[in-house]
Amino acid sequence: MSTSTRKSRTRHSRSYASEERTAYLCLIPAIIGLTFITYLPLLAVFVLSLFSWSGLGSMKFTGMSNYIKLFTTDPYMLDSIRATIYFAVIAVIGSMIYSLCIALLLNRKIPARTFWRAVYYVPYVLPATAIYVGWSWLYESNFGLFNYLLTKVGLSRVMFIADSRYVVPSLALIAVWLSGNLIVIFLAGLQNVPRVYHEAAEIDGANGWQRFRNVTLPCMTPIIFYNLLMSLITNMQIVTPALALTNGGPGNSSRFISYLMYDQAFINNKLGYASAVSFVFFILIAVFTGILFATSKGWIFYEGGDER
Repeated sequence: MSTSTRKSRTRHSRSYASEERTAYLCLIPAIIGLTFITYLPLLAVFVLSLFSWSGLGSMKFTGMSNYIKLFTTDPYMLDSIRATIYFAVIAVIGSMIYSLCIALLLNRKIPARTFWRAVYYVPYVLPATAIYVGWSWLYESNFGLFNYLLTKVGLSRVMFIADSRYVVPSLALIAVWLSGNLIVIFLAGLQNVPRVYHEAAEIDGANGWQRFRNVTLPCMTPIIFYNLLMSLITNMQIVTPALALTNGGPGNSSRFISYLMYDQAFINNKLGYASAVSFVFFILIAVFTGILFATSKGWIFYEGGDER
């Protein structure tokens, strides 16, 4: 090996090491933030779940008794898990389909396109209190708009949030309506689909559906995965509709896990028990997130058609 080649490799090695040190230095603030905002509080929640504590008196170590009680004698836990998963499935699927369809429409050249983009995004930034008060009027069993329309077409009235059969789909509909952030992200992804791919498909004689299925969707899969992940995490942590509209009812049909945590911590003053619920909830979300990551490898494609 010549001297010049060795010097070149030495310079390249030093440059790479310098870039690596710079990268680690830039990551330090993020690592510190994650440690103090995420990992240490998560550890504190787990430690607190091993105690019986009302928040004011002395703490009594109980070991795993909170977790044992949670899955053996707690009358709400299993119903809460079922209600949370049921809500998340409906809300995530509905939000993804709705937001992608709206984004496809708003990506076309239509009159007042900017205005309509703002219209569909505004619900996402409205105050939660105003949103749920408005929807409570729409769902009102006697004078609400939805029941008025049902009676006009000859159908019987529906108790949307007072019937255990309809309460979770009714709350999920609100979550779908609030998915303006997903619309914006989908719209940004659609605008980054290379036009040259569509032109090549048109030359090959592909119709609109074929271009969407074979060009647009594959190019959008990273965006779809991101929105799916964010929507899953957000909708599994749902609590505001239950607090504002149903108080966990009727029965336990809308007693989501987040609502159960709130109820145990701030109504029953069982902070240790609520911490156990919280840690189990963290594991549940982690499991679903892990499944999503594991199954995504076969359907996420990047430019050029390479699988992840």
